[in-house]
Amino acid sequence: MKLASSKRTRRKLTDQDNFPDDVDPGAEDGDDAVASTRKKRVYDPANIEGRSFGTHAIVVVPQPPKGRRFADPTNRVDDAPALPPLHAPEDRLEEAVGLARAIDLDVKQGLIVALPDPKPGLLLGKGKVEEIKGLVETHDAGLVIVDHPLSPVQQRNLEKAWGAKVLDRTGLILEIFGRRAATREGRLQVELAHLQYQRGRLVRSWTHLERQRGGAGFLGGPGERQLELDKRMLQQRIEAIQKDLEKVVRTREVNRAQRERVPYPTVALVGYTNAGKSTLFNALTGANVLAQDQVFATLDPTLREIRLPSKRRIIVSDTVGFISDLPTTLVAAFRATLEEVIEADLVLHVRDIAHIESDNQAADVGRVLYDLGIDVRRDEAAVLEVWNKIDRLADDGLDMRRREAERTVKAPQLVSAITGAGIAGLLQRIDELLGAAEDTIEVVVPAAAGALLHWLHENTAVQARATLDDGAQAITLRIGKD
Repeated sequence: MKLASSKRTRRKLTDQDNFPDDVDPGAEDGDDAVASTRKKRVYDPANIEGRSFGTHAIVVVPQPPKGRRFADPTNRVDDAPALPPLHAPEDRLEEAVGLARAIDLDVKQGLIVALPDPKPGLLLGKGKVEEIKGLVETHDAGLVIVDHPLSPVQQRNLEKAWGAKVLDRTGLILEIFGRRAATREGRLQVELAHLQYQRGRLVRSWTHLERQRGGAGFLGGPGERQLELDKRMLQQRIEAIQKDLEKVVRTREVNRAQRERVPYPTVALVGYTNAGKSTLFNALTGANVLAQDQVFATLDPTLREIRLPSKRRIIVSDTVGFISDLPTTLVAAFRATLEEVIEADLVLHVRDIAHIESDNQAADVGRVLYDLGIDVRRDEAAVLEVWNKIDRLADDGLDMRRREAERTVKAPQLVSAITGAGIAGLLQRIDELLGAAEDTIEVVVPAAAGALLHWLHENTAVQARATLDDGAQAITLRIGKD
């Protein structure tokens, strides 16, 4: 998707331009209460570390009334984990600005907008739309990010009102994923999600042809025919990608089957985006996976083999990060990648424990894992929380988190992937948890079977070895109970 240029010729938009006759723009929402807090709600991009370049952008975060959600967009079943509490609007704004900067947007201003009642045509009230239009003109912004789902009609009307390109939260996340995908599999998954998202928005592209339609309207005009043609082309491409991804799934199944022949347990890292999964992955494995302080730095799964303190070999997998209100099309499109999580013997849920929204982020991850078939609320679930970034906690905050961990039934492991604090203890804990799912057996290897003895040492967790009178070796090793 090509973003609009930040340099363009503007004209004065009339009321008719801003609010078409077929759209109810809604009532004014720029009341005194909102205006009085506007200075506190406006975000200064200079407060976020880092620099950004490219198209000038405005970030808008609609805020529902306190304690209320507009809807649960995922339509989950009754026994699913409850929706986490609403993220604080200031943190939501900071996250949205971070998402915008992930695709090199130059965020000129961000603001939180009270949204007591979403308008069907524009989402926001007419007064707030006019205010944001002024910001667009002041900052010569070519793009407005609305951190909220937008219908095709709302997106079209806001673009017309502001004279700028508009992206909602889903569209922005898709843009980031498109930038980050590095493998053919990743690019296919992103394209699939993008096409599914665009399929419902094709109506925006052909309104100029629709106006040319004559007659009584019983037969489709050129706009309608072009729309149907485009929908068919999109559907054909979607089906082609799905077939390609089915091949990816089969390949992954073959690879997993090959790994199972040599019984290496698999440990998968999951967590909210930017929780430090890739940094922890590098600390555990000695690898050099991209570990940057940015959202969605990892899209494609990375596998590495390591040895635990018991000499047991395991496979560690780093996976895509999650985020609040993760588009369901993305979860579905990345199903092939997330199979690594489903099939893992142990899941490490990595949390940025220093983040003010850490608990809410954990709840968001728990709901995505539930969609994948992993219910973290169950004691038998093979999930261990890893509380990362303890180096960012003050001493009293660290003590509080340690006491909290001690009170938890399945005690989390506190670490700093940056300093290495707690990494040795985490490896030992992984060893213990995987060992609980194994049996110990003893085998006797003839003296002449040196190759077999070597294979056992290389591919199993040998616990003990003794030489018998005839030169044979008595080997004690661990194997999976399955």
